[in-house]
Amino acid sequence: MADTRLIQSRYRLLDLIGCGGMGEVWRARDESLGRQVAVKCLKPVGPQHDEAFTRILRERFRREARVAAALQHRGVTVVHDFGESDGVLYLVMELLEGRNLSQLLEDNEQHPLPVADVVDIAEQVADALGYTHRQGVVHRDLKPANIMRLDDGAVKICDFGIARLGHDIGFTSRLTGTGIAMGTPHYMSPEQISGAEVDHRSDLYSLGCVLYEIATGVPPFDMDDAWAVLVGHRDTVPEPLRTHRAELPGFFDEVVLDLLAKTPGARPADAGDLRQRIVLGRTGEQPVAHRIRPAPLVPVRHPTGTTPGLPSWTRGMTSGHRATGAVGSGEAAVDHASALTGAWTTGTGHAPTTGFPPAGDGRPTPSPELLATLAGRHSAGIDLGRRGHWEEAGDVHRAVADEREHVLGPDHPDTLASRYEVGSVLCRTGRAADALSVFGGVAEGRERTLGPDHPETLAARQETAYVLGGLGRHFEAHQVYAAVLASRERTMGPDHPETLRCRHNLAFNLSRLGRLEDSYRMAREVADARGRLLGASHPDTLVTLYEVAYTLGRLDRWDEALRTYRDVARARATALGPDHPDTLSARYEAGISLGRLGRSAEAVELYRALVEDRTRAGGPADPETLRARHGLGVNLGRTARWEEALAEAREVCAIRERTLGPDHPDTLVSRREVAVGLGWLGRWADALTDYSAVAGIRERVLGAGHPDTLASREDEARCLEQLGRGTEAADRHRRTEDLRRDRGTPPH
Repeated sequence: MADTRLIQSRYRLLDLIGCGGMGEVWRARDESLGRQVAVKCLKPVGPQHDEAFTRILRERFRREARVAAALQHRGVTVVHDFGESDGVLYLVMELLEGRNLSQLLEDNEQHPLPVADVVDIAEQVADALGYTHRQGVVHRDLKPANIMRLDDGAVKICDFGIARLGHDIGFTSRLTGTGIAMGTPHYMSPEQISGAEVDHRSDLYSLGCVLYEIATGVPPFDMDDAWAVLVGHRDTVPEPLRTHRAELPGFFDEVVLDLLAKTPGARPADAGDLRQRIVLGRTGEQPVAHRIRPAPLVPVRHPTGTTPGLPSWTRGMTSGHRATGAVGSGEAAVDHASALTGAWTTGTGHAPTTGFPPAGDGRPTPSPELLATLAGRHSAGIDLGRRGHWEEAGDVHRAVADEREHVLGPDHPDTLASRYEVGSVLCRTGRAADALSVFGGVAEGRERTLGPDHPETLAARQETAYVLGGLGRHFEAHQVYAAVLASRERTMGPDHPETLRCRHNLAFNLSRLGRLEDSYRMAREVADARGRLLGASHPDTLVTLYEVAYTLGRLDRWDEALRTYRDVARARATALGPDHPDTLSARYEAGISLGRLGRSAEAVELYRALVEDRTRAGGPADPETLRARHGLGVNLGRTARWEEALAEAREVCAIRERTLGPDHPDTLVSRREVAVGLGWLGRWADALTDYSAVAGIRERVLGAGHPDTLASREDEARCLEQLGRGTEAADRHRRTEDLRRDRGTPPH
């Protein structure tokens, strides 16, 4: 975008004001009207070559931009124009001269703002929210960085609509180590955390968090641990503001604590009510009526070493960052909170170091500029991976890892963080054996530096287990998972999200070891725990319920599997949307269950609808569309509609052969389905041709003794019997039995 300098022959980019997770903000000149404006350039981030994603994103952007442009209030940033140029979405806004609240706190060295300013900001923001809420618009990402204090004292809320777009589509960065995209946890309402529906009262809660911070210098739940912050929002009554700062007026303390009520109904009715209370409180015209606050939640008893009032599983959680600390000018300042360098411990009980190599190791102390450059390149590598450019991401991470090792040492946390990302890229690009070696090295380095029970050490060890499972080495994976789980339960507690993640993976691995009852029992326990802690519709809860359903199917408990898959599909449709890939996957598995229960007519209807939805979302040649069509064809056959089943199988086979190749396992499955249809139609000679072709390819690719090859040879034998060629059929049966005996494979 910067190279063209001119957008739509009208907006000339002049200076980069700042950048953040959603793109860049430029000071620009509107050549048509001769005025200065701010231009925000949004760079869509989605699956590589995902046209459906891009189409949805653009439509959402246009809709949200129209919403933002329709807002006309002195407390809301004015949006002048929006559109798309060279694949980049842009938004033209008024140019604001001032500082956001995050920057003001930083300018004040994290000391609270003057009381008069705090109350004035509260009144102005309440007035702006009252207007936007009356228009039916909820911000959903209110935080200090999104509230500007202009040079003339006016206050404006930024990113209405676009903040919501970023939240929904996935611009926000994930918290390191959790794998959950959730934005900044210090300002999230309890209902946002639980994944429930939010309304204007969620904005009021977030405003309460902002006011608490600018009034006291710290957020209401000021822990370095992101999950502890989230639990604080959910379970802990915040301390009164005046325990931090006695000179705050009593009415303001009460107003903010009311905003921070755990349930929406206990908060002020609306922003208009809030503004009236602030005005009356600051003018002293009449006393503010005392409101009955909900009874305090009973504090959770905590073992030694935990934060008071929080459950034991908050110990040792992955760090989160407050929204303070951004530097730069303009509305969207550069956020350096993601830089990985900084204080780190040796794991030997010594005090934290500076983050640089210890003196005397022969390395010069690297400059802050170099460390910042490497941190930026590390983040760029992660962004490349998010866009699906895995090979490029790998090149970046390897280069950064080598440079960090040179200037910081091989066991510095930043070096190991880059090596960890190298391992992740290797997994994504199908080089599992290489990834296993890299993750093993990272785990050993972190154990030396951080200690064996440090969360980052355990994360690397857990990745080695995951890769071992992917390599089919399930017994070794089980041993690693069990050791990591024991450490996590000992140091974090049984209900810590990372403990539950490990138990989920262990349950998955148990099913691959054939220990289905153990797998089901553990997955059920994890699903119940996640539902209790995160909510019944949280994606992590639903992922585990999906695994529960899968194991129920393997146990031939198909009625229960069907009910569970349907529950997951309904919950995902509500939480993620009806066309989300995870929603569609659960519907596909429900179809499998219907077929297994002999309810193929219902399965046919399900798969017909699913094919339409998959085609709309991913296109006719998408692998998941073809999987749904394959399921449709199988169930058409089960209802004796063999002509339709054969036509479906042939079309799917042709597309798979063209897109995947004739030797791909999915192509071979479809070609076998063609043979099945031909056989049921009595065309055994034609069926034999396809059965033999599938068997020949499998023997060449997998080997003569592979179970799939042997199954194909048995298909050939049965077809030969139908053609009256008994001697050849017997020979096929004898040869397959000999091969099974040699391999120790049970009879098919």
